[in-house]
Amino acid sequence: MQPWQPRSRMRVRWVASVPPGAQPRRRATAQAPYTGPPHYPTPPRWGFPNLAWRRPTAVPGTASDVTVPLQRLRMIARNAVALLWTLAALAVVAGGSEVWRYVLLVQSRDSALSPGVVGASDAMVLAFSLLTFVMALFAIAAAVWWLLVARSAAADESGQEPPRPVWQVLVGTLVPGANLVLAGPILAELEHATLRRPADVRPRPSRLVYGWWATWVLNAVLLVFTIIWRMKDGVQADADGVLLNAFTQLSAAGLAVVTALVVGSITSLLAPTEHHQARPLRVVKVTGAPEVARHPRPKTSTR
Repeated sequence: MQPWQPRSRMRVRWVASVPPGAQPRRRATAQAPYTGPPHYPTPPRWGFPNLAWRRPTAVPGTASDVTVPLQRLRMIARNAVALLWTLAALAVVAGGSEVWRYVLLVQSRDSALSPGVVGASDAMVLAFSLLTFVMALFAIAAAVWWLLVARSAAADESGQEPPRPVWQVLVGTLVPGANLVLAGPILAELEHATLRRPADVRPRPSRLVYGWWATWVLNAVLLVFTIIWRMKDGVQADADGVLLNAFTQLSAAGLAVVTALVVGSITSLLAPTEHHQARPLRVVKVTGAPEVARHPRPKTSTR
């Protein structure tokens, strides 16, 4: 015999609703006429927050407040290009100062030189050589920073991992000797990823990248050859060293210009200028357009 068990109750929920048509219809209220803009007896204390408009991906306090590399790339590229063009200008002036010194050395074989002219030449060579060296350090740092950020931005856009780790990039661009061999392939890999080409295809550098690599090697070879030549003794060796210094400075200027072009080209592919940021154009002059047929003015017109 089984023990007695209580029956389970079914829980039922009753819901009452008003039948349709039982409630009276609401009367349509007439829209009030416009009485002008709102006015307040005292200045209102509410308003919009004092914040500048910004991209949704860079709003602090949200899940996407971390700035992506593509957003920093354009700013870094602009600063790097400005430093490179400044370096090119200083290197040209430094090379011209070396050429002036060489001309003075040639003139000193037949006649005496003015102390003021010699002092001005020495001051220009020393000042602009020092400025070029300091600016070269800043330009190299900015270019390497741009390279690292551009690699990250290209990897994010293409959905692929960078082909080299960061330490190999730093060794291939900053270590003397190794940068002559690895700087070109590293830049070619960046261009390959920027163009969204497959990762399993061998990079094919463009003419601009080939030109930059050739200018990079030429400048390094001239620098090493000039340092070795300056160790020689003799008047002729000193004169030849001045001329080699001029060639080295001019090649550095060419390298800075080509580097600025490479930075601008790759940046424009990764982060093109948006249409709302472009400067609007206006018509200044029209030439060769046909004459527009105009109706005769009525006699009753006052103008």
